[in-house]
Amino acid sequence: MTTTTILQDKAGQKVAGTASFSKFMRVLDAIASNAGHGVTIQDLSHAVGYPKPTLYRIVDALQAEGLVINKGGQIFTLGPRLISLASQALESSDLRKVCREQLIRLRDMTNETVHLAVPVNGAMTYIDKLESPQAVRMNSRLGSQVTLYSSSVGKAYLAALGDESERSRLIGAIRFQKYTNTTLLSAQALRNEIIDIQRQGFAEDREENERDIFCYGCAIVDKIGRPVACVSISIPLFRLAADRRTAYIDPLIAACQAISQKLRLLDIEA
Repeated sequence: MTTTTILQDKAGQKVAGTASFSKFMRVLDAIASNAGHGVTIQDLSHAVGYPKPTLYRIVDALQAEGLVINKGGQIFTLGPRLISLASQALESSDLRKVCREQLIRLRDMTNETVHLAVPVNGAMTYIDKLESPQAVRMNSRLGSQVTLYSSSVGKAYLAALGDESERSRLIGAIRFQKYTNTTLLSAQALRNEIIDIQRQGFAEDREENERDIFCYGCAIVDKIGRPVACVSISIPLFRLAADRRTAYIDPLIAACQAISQKLRLLDIEA
């Protein structure tokens, strides 16, 4: 079953064309979620539930505008025009600009990859990434998404929510999928970990999203204490420091506190 959002103008009238636009956006979202490998029409049919003839028409139109490309063999991924638009949007992000100085400092202190992620449609989307200067790095890209339950940024975001009903709604919508042998696979397991995160002030991804990658995450909050983004440090397992508190956790928490304070002082809406 699929749902369509009908937009209304200020007078309460339905805006013409929004049903078709909503279909295009759902298809784009499905392609973006698998942009690394690409998707087939069959994949899209499973993801969004539209008939294949409809999907062919939508994908053809997206290709004509440069928003989607055919990688070969009828496997589709995001096109250069969409990536360019996304890059321009990221560059203009006030939140990204506010965080940048602290992210650079955190990367330089830890010598590991640092991500900035924001909540989008029940997942966390990377809007900034500072690469580790070391040879082995995290395989991720701007605009890619990670789940709320298998990532340190996702769990940190859930733990920082002050609205229990919103947290319950988000957890209730999760379809748990196993990525590694340590991925959390139930709402109760996630809730139990959230309690620990709230107590200790940071979240962990213990090879739950990707094998041999360990991450620490912490939330950034606005002037009313609402989580608006999260920062993570990603470390290859073989490179984990013995004193993780000093090497990663304390600098991460300090960076997020500094950014949160800056948001309050500047009164920026994230």
